[in-house]
Amino acid sequence: MTGRRARVRAPAAGEPAPPPLAPGTRPAPGYEILRHLTRTGWLDLYDTWSEERACRCVVKVVRPDRRDEAVPRARLLREGRWLCAFSHPHLVRAYETLEWPEPLVVLETLTGETLSHLVHRLRRRPAAGDVALLGVQLCSAVHYLHGRGLLHLDLKPSNVVVDCGHAKVLDLSVARPPGRAPAGLGTFRYRAPEQARGGPLTAAADVWGIGITLYEVASGDAPFDPRGTAEVTDDGDHHRCPLPEVSTPPVGSRRRLPRALAAAIDGCLGRDPSARPTVTELAASLGAILPAYGPRMPSPGSPGDGDVATFPRPT
Repeated sequence: MTGRRARVRAPAAGEPAPPPLAPGTRPAPGYEILRHLTRTGWLDLYDTWSEERACRCVVKVVRPDRRDEAVPRARLLREGRWLCAFSHPHLVRAYETLEWPEPLVVLETLTGETLSHLVHRLRRRPAAGDVALLGVQLCSAVHYLHGRGLLHLDLKPSNVVVDCGHAKVLDLSVARPPGRAPAGLGTFRYRAPEQARGGPLTAAADVWGIGITLYEVASGDAPFDPRGTAEVTDDGDHHRCPLPEVSTPPVGSRRRLPRALAAAIDGCLGRDPSARPTVTELAASLGAILPAYGPRMPSPGSPGDGDVATFPRPT
């Protein structure tokens, strides 16, 4: 293996993108690809065997047709360095970040499901206690990031994995310190109004992200019509990022919830960032709900009753 990086021509318009790396490929010494997991606009994720650790892990690399672009490479390395330095029970862990032969981040393998998969798989909505507990865990991870000077800015169901009631937040690819940011940062249907507009961003943007994630988990859908899918971006691509010009419909209009839980979720989704609770206040409000409403522990084989379900737990 040489130190020279092979150049991969970006596909022309209408031309298919190059295929993912094949099983058996070694993206870096000590790692062997088992299978391709998913592809985004600029990344490939692989189920990979780590010889040093003698276990499976997830390898995150820039797509072959984007490798010559400086921004994706720098973004991936930045995320990897942060995750290697951080340690929190509700934040995905990184084992290693490599710059050669290509930028690469090695992450722990998570055995649960993303919230987006889980919510659409369940026939019934999660129990109120499970929603509140999820919110407390998200607040814990976000509070940790804020304490290290970062906003996540892309909180959404597909960036949270839940396993036996334990949540982990993924993806710091658009994270940044508080302050001014380009318009359209984040994912279309989940970004806070101030992210869509552009301008100073504060911890309140992540409170919106927690709230809209809990809204979708509790009700089964996000409050706004996505009008198609938009790519996560930090390059000012705001022409595809229309603002939610109408107030968020109360979560109670989608599903009957305990009043305190509905109020906590709705409070996160005020258009004025200063009107939203702090992360600490939100965690306290959600935590106060838990003694009365769960989380629920079903007996083996019991799906729950009424119109609610529990997140999968050990039986």
